[in-house]
Amino acid sequence: MAAMLDIKDINVYYGAIHAIKGISLTVNEGEIVTLIGANGAGKSTTLRTVSGLLTPKEGEIKFLGETISGLPAQDIVRAGISQVPEGRRIFANMTVMENLELGAYIRTDKEGIEKDYQMVFERFPRLAERKEQQAGTLSGGEQQMLAMGRALMSRPKLLLLDEPSMGLAPLLIREIFNIIVDINKAGTTVLLVEQNANMALSIANRAYVLETGRITLSGDAKELAASEDVRKAYLGG
Repeated sequence: MAAMLDIKDINVYYGAIHAIKGISLTVNEGEIVTLIGANGAGKSTTLRTVSGLLTPKEGEIKFLGETISGLPAQDIVRAGISQVPEGRRIFANMTVMENLELGAYIRTDKEGIEKDYQMVFERFPRLAERKEQQAGTLSGGEQQMLAMGRALMSRPKLLLLDEPSMGLAPLLIREIFNIIVDINKAGTTVLLVEQNANMALSIANRAYVLETGRITLSGDAKELAASEDVRKAYLGG
């Protein structure tokens, strides 16, 4: 089976800094794959490169068999990849509804868009209660839900999630991770970058461990969660 996302030997630089050093990874349709690693390991840089915000100097990224490395970000959204950025990046001065409308900007199917608003409100009932509220007045957890809802409005085949648990209380983190599992069960493939390695490994099918821009370990998420090295380095074991 061909991978949905296939990253081959990419090298990415920030100016003179060699941030990603020849990594290769795959995400198959229907999976949750997680990238774990310390701060500055290159996890977010990898997602930003997949979503077209950065261009690899060498290597290639393929999505559904087509090369996407080097394409503008909006074309990558059109191809079926949507990202929930680190720090949420919602539009604080706009209402919840306006933020969701922006998520559907590449679409013209009015009926489908209406259906998807309902889908988002069913998945995130708190957003339905606050749809006319300014997004900046929402709690951190609600803003994370809005960022996820907005990304789902483009009907992605692949959802990139960058640190969804950041700054959230433990109960909310559990809720957000349950929602990620539901989104995946409903048919969206997920590539997840997460500091909370315990939570990430508990919901993922497979995982890659990144250290200073290189993949040092990869495999079944449950097996990695049980590995002595991973436990010592990332799980506080």
